[in-house]
Amino acid sequence: MDIVIREALAAEYGTLGEITAQAYLGDGLLTFGEDDPYLVRLRDVAGRAADGVILVAATGDGRILGGVAFAAPGSPLCDIAGPGEAEFRMLAVAREGRGRGAGEALVRACADRARAIEGVRRLVLSTTDDMTGAHRIYERLGFVRTPERDWEPVPGLPLLTYGLEL
Repeated sequence: MDIVIREALAAEYGTLGEITAQAYLGDGLLTFGEDDPYLVRLRDVAGRAADGVILVAATGDGRILGGVAFAAPGSPLCDIAGPGEAEFRMLAVAREGRGRGAGEALVRACADRARAIEGVRRLVLSTTDDMTGAHRIYERLGFVRTPERDWEPVPGLPLLTYGLEL
């Protein structure tokens, strides 16, 4: 399957928001399921687009398989990025796009964007312990765990961190 990585169109934000929400729900990543307050943020692609770049993985005929938010240094989207670091967030791929390289292509695109920014020397991310499929992608691409940066955005939700030296 040919996969194209490109910036999302505003008309695609709703589709990507639902893919993101369903990926997190389907993988059992939301403590309160359909009632989890984080669903609002997962669906708010327009909000992320105001502070970063939204990339999508699309088929040759334009069907959206997944997406990710890329945050340049200083972006309000950054949770853990410090000076000289870019970050990506909310990587999600629809069930039908999994195992076809969409997630890896999105992560590679984030790394390429980070490399293109003068002064950026590292790409960072946060993930949950349950996101083992994503961990395999990160490690295959050279990301290294940075446990000294692990954190909890809310009590009881530990996030693991990874970094890629550029």
